[in-house]
Amino acid sequence: MSEYNLFYLPEHIETRWASMENPLGQPGAAGSANDGRKGSPCRGIKAGDSFVIAQASGMPGMVRRIWVTINDRSPVMLRGLVLRIYWDGQTKPAVEAPLGDFFGLALGRNATFANAWFDNPEGRSFNCRLPMPFRAGFRMTVSNESERDLGAFFYDVNYTLGDEHAASAGYLHAYFHREAPTTYRRDFEILPLVHGRGRFLGCTLGVIADTETYGEAWWGEGEVKAYLDGDGALPTLCGTGTEDYIATGWGQGQFAHAWHGCPVADHARMQYSFYRLHGPDPIYFHRSARVTIQQMGGWQVKLSLKHMREHNIPAYLAPGDGNTWLTQERVAAMDPESFFLFERQDDVCATCYFYLDSPVNQLPAIQPYAERVANLTGD
Repeated sequence: MSEYNLFYLPEHIETRWASMENPLGQPGAAGSANDGRKGSPCRGIKAGDSFVIAQASGMPGMVRRIWVTINDRSPVMLRGLVLRIYWDGQTKPAVEAPLGDFFGLALGRNATFANAWFDNPEGRSFNCRLPMPFRAGFRMTVSNESERDLGAFFYDVNYTLGDEHAASAGYLHAYFHREAPTTYRRDFEILPLVHGRGRFLGCTLGVIADTETYGEAWWGEGEVKAYLDGDGALPTLCGTGTEDYIATGWGQGQFAHAWHGCPVADHARMQYSFYRLHGPDPIYFHRSARVTIQQMGGWQVKLSLKHMREHNIPAYLAPGDGNTWLTQERVAAMDPESFFLFERQDDVCATCYFYLDSPVNQLPAIQPYAERVANLTGD
């Protein structure tokens, strides 16, 4: 039954809210602390600790909404807290991502935004409304993998029990990955290769540009590519540039729309946090999927040459399969008003979201805390 049929009254579906006032979502057991007078709204999480924020077992259902707010929204916590979700009794999480990145905030930087599935309405709370079906139960945990204690963690996980799911219903998965820096001519994998039948839902991306090497050069010429169902060297789907992928053009400023946006566009520090969600434009796969983005930039010749000379940059790597370097001499021979492309290396991260016909995936575990949080500047 469509989620938009608000008048539909199901006979066998029960509603549950898991929070610190009722962690197990038990009937008739919520708000019992302090004689029912708001005795347990939140809890702290010491460094190295984790706890189960919601769980159910023995029947099908649907996680429908997750809300979280924390008293420390620094990069340490946005990257140090890790959300994990396990489906149907599995021991490997299907969702494993830093709290901030999962909720659409890359780079450990807080920003207000709202889109179709995620939002941070006033910069103080995180919401997710992606439907998450399960068939035999779920377990959701939060771990504090940082080196300092968190004082207050508030949450509310809204789910239902008794939902009937068709055989074609997939399980939600989320995967976080960071490369600092990326590798020349090796496209960054937003979604590494996964096998099965599913749907790629989109991603939250973050870029910290290497301004020492490339100055104020535009970093976003890389194309997003989706390799589907056994594609080889060439993909089935290919975009035209990074800002084009999030449905803007000729550069990238700050904006937030339902399916695409850029909540952080810090031109001074060349840091960008952005998203693209594939709701109206689904990306289905039947056997396998892999989604990448090229690491490619572009700059006006006269500006590039000025930066190369002032900072003693000997050459930029030209795009293509060969090992061709654009030296200062070669750049100087170009039309100074022209625009040229080059390969580059930046600090790039992504959290991708996808449905899969299995409650587990073959992707590696999340990177260690130190790798996730290194060199983040925050607000």
